Order: sequence, then C-alpha cells, then structure tokens
Amino acid sequence: MVWKDLLLEVRSREVVIPLLVFVITLVVLFSFAFDPPPALVPLLAPGLLWSTITFLAILGFLRLFSLEREQGGLEGLLLCPVPRSLLYGGKLLSSLLFLMGVEVALLPVFSALFNLPFLMPRLWLVTFLATLGFCTVGVVFSAMVAHTRAREMLLPLLFLPMALPVVLAGVATTGAILKGEGEDTALWLSLTIAFDTLFLVAGGALFEFVLGE
Repeated sequence: MVWKDLLLEVRSREVVIPLLVFVITLVVLFSFAFDPPPALVPLLAPGLLWSTITFLAILGFLRLFSLEREQGGLEGLLLCPVPRSLLYGGKLLSSLLFLMGVEVALLPVFSALFNLPFLMPRLWLVTFLATLGFCTVGVVFSAMVAHTRAREMLLPLLFLPMALPVVLAGVATTGAILKGEGEDTALWLSLTIAFDTLFLVAGGALFEFVLGE
C-alpha cells in the first residue's frame, strides 16, 4: 500500500506539491503580517509553526483516501486477505512520509523568514513525533468520513479535538527549545510519545470496525 501511494504521488503529484505550495505561502503571509521583533520571535513562532502544520495535516488527511473513493478502491482494499491493522499501518506510513516530506521543505523556509536556527535536532524530533501523533488519529478519521458528503467539514471537527494534546505539546516543546529550557522539553516529549503509543495501538485495533462501517 505504501509503495502504491508513493508511486501514484510521484506520477500525479496531487498531494505533496499542492500542500507544499499552500504551507509555504501561508508561512510567507505570516512573516509579513506579524513581522515580530527578535525578542518576541521565540514567543510567537511556535504558535505560527504549529498552526501551519495543523492545517497541513488536515489537508493531507482530506486527500488520503481520495483515490480509494474512486472506482471502488476502498472495497478492493477490504477484499485483501490481510489484517485490517496492516491496512492502517500502510496508510499511516504513507501519510507520515507525505507530511514529513512537506515539513522538510517547510522548516528551512520558516527558519529563514523568522531568523531561527534550522539545524536543531530536538526541533526535528518534536516535529516527527507530533506528525506521527497526527497520523495515528487522522488516518482513522479520514477513513471514517471517506464516503460522506460533508467530509471537508466533518474531518476537522473530529480531528482537531483529538489532536489538541499533540498541538499543545508541539507549541510548548518548540517554545522551550527556542528558549533553551531543557526540562520542559523532556516533559512535553514524554507526553507526545505517550499519545503516539496510545493512539497507534487504539487506531490499529479500531480500524477494522471503521472500515466495516
């Protein structure tokens, strides 16, 4: 499934390129709209960064099952003689690769516009763990609303309340990293890892019922 999603993306460029253009445009608009002084950048930048990443995740999940909605693709997946948890894992991995691919291009642009250090391993670790948390929740809700007419409205309503702990952890951890506060970073990282573990297990267990509906 991961290879299929990656191959179709390479051929069609229907997910990564539109998402990349959107988030970079959004970051540029943020930089011109706020233009904070250097002293306020560590306070303002985390919220702007994670607002952008959250929008990125929602748009990515809206398109995650777009091909499966066409020509009975989702029904074809259900006929595969494999556990539903493997289908969940495949979609989770492909969505994680798509989002991280866009974030790899987003973070350098964001760092340059807000005059922030780019090569910060802890910031990249936080971004990866939070994106993984987004995917554990987003894949389930994306499959749940795949065949509904109001999926563009339902998905954010379902996704945002569940992903709020990850967003808060991402904002707090990024702020702590920019301020050099190591103790707060460890605390929020532990919360993010716990969230990822919990919803990774729950998502794999519930995905069979979600697809069955």
